[in-house]
Amino acid sequence: MDSNTVRDPRRWWILVVLCLALLVLVVDNTVLNLAIPSLNEEMGATPSDIQWIIDAYVLAYAGLLLTSGSLSDKYGRRLFLIVGLAFFGGASLLAVLVTEPWQLIAARALMGIGGSLVMPSTLSILMTVFDETERRKAMASWSAVALVGMVSGPTLGGLMLEHFWWGSVFLVNIPIAAIAIVAAVVLMPESRSSGRKIDPVGVVLSTVGLTAAVYVIIEREWNVIGIAIAVLALGGFVVWERKQAQPMLPLHLFANRNFSGASFSILLMAFGAGAVMLMLTQYLQFVLGYKEMQAGLAMLPYGVAAAIFNGVGAGLGKKASNRVLIGAGLLVMAGGFVVMATTTGYLPLLTGLVIMGIGGGLAGPSAYSSLMSAIPMEHAGVGSALNDTVQQVGMAMSIAILGSVLAGQYTSQMPADLPAAARESIGGAHLSGFAEAGNQAFTSAMHLGSWVGAAFCVAAALLAMAVLRPVAAAPEPVKVP
Repeated sequence: MDSNTVRDPRRWWILVVLCLALLVLVVDNTVLNLAIPSLNEEMGATPSDIQWIIDAYVLAYAGLLLTSGSLSDKYGRRLFLIVGLAFFGGASLLAVLVTEPWQLIAARALMGIGGSLVMPSTLSILMTVFDETERRKAMASWSAVALVGMVSGPTLGGLMLEHFWWGSVFLVNIPIAAIAIVAAVVLMPESRSSGRKIDPVGVVLSTVGLTAAVYVIIEREWNVIGIAIAVLALGGFVVWERKQAQPMLPLHLFANRNFSGASFSILLMAFGAGAVMLMLTQYLQFVLGYKEMQAGLAMLPYGVAAAIFNGVGAGLGKKASNRVLIGAGLLVMAGGFVVMATTTGYLPLLTGLVIMGIGGGLAGPSAYSSLMSAIPMEHAGVGSALNDTVQQVGMAMSIAILGSVLAGQYTSQMPADLPAAARESIGGAHLSGFAEAGNQAFTSAMHLGSWVGAAFCVAAALLAMAVLRPVAAAPEPVKVP
């Protein structure tokens, strides 16, 4: 991306607004994890219902990201940010009022649509407001908020669940979204790419293809129809976009080693982060017996370490290459997984979490900077959406692959003569009176899952070191009095 020639004097306040909008999305995406036992008891949600309550958001969100990013480039990034926040807040209110699992599934899907409108605008506006000399620092703040939000969501959720009912976890979204809307209207300039045309065929193909692909990954089954739809739609999207004078997604960017290398590194980083949340929420509550609030606080050191080392990583980015920082950070993350794979109890777990947070903090800003710096400014929205899409696919892969590993290992470690419910999940084991056997089986499953997470982080580090290349230093911006 080209540097701006004039620095907006309100840029740091604008960053606060962008981080606030980002925070409400990330917190909501994790705040529900600790509410699963409450949804079982208070709403009567089955394991299938809970899976769809989580997946409905992911499907709507990931499927529409590229479309939303492209439309925001055309019609206005601030406009889409405001509309998305209003949509998200309204859907959150609906989620508070529902009484049946299917109603909550529908509300979560609507929240996913709102999130898909908001998310691309947060990073694309950042890229247009900050010039090259300050962009890495701003991006480190953006990344730190994402990480802290991801981990503080369970803490906030635990606090709400200990004092209120499960629906209270969605109440927090409404005032935050309202504050962000007002601040965006007051502080934020509009930005768009003039002259761009809408690509309706690309919109349809990308939406159908991404939704089908994420669905197949989440379902963890060989769904032939879903796979066929994903392959045909995404293949058709690639063929169509290559023929367009103004493509929705400039596919030639993937020929850029830094762009493609950063994309796959981010995907595997998201896989690691998703694995942490997937395993720990159950381990802390069921195996260690923590209450919701305790479990949320127990994961907070991960976010704090990541936030601190995001700043460190941004500073080191002025001296070390993106390739070195991404590779080193991912190897450190792998070390955190190894600690989790070889120990039990909270104190060793805390050590592993802090190590992982340090690694993520070092790698994150460089990975995002490497990807976004390769994207022309007129494609800032769709570029941001691509970054978010890659992360969502990584999270979905984590849920699918690690979920299958955890489930398979857990069941294999449970005695064959126990009831089916106890052998299916640790929650079922506790409800059936076989808590001790369930705890042992889940600990074994988490150790195996941690080894898988470590392997993915090492693979991402090797990929980054092999593919990424140094880039020339950005020119100093022209100072305008």
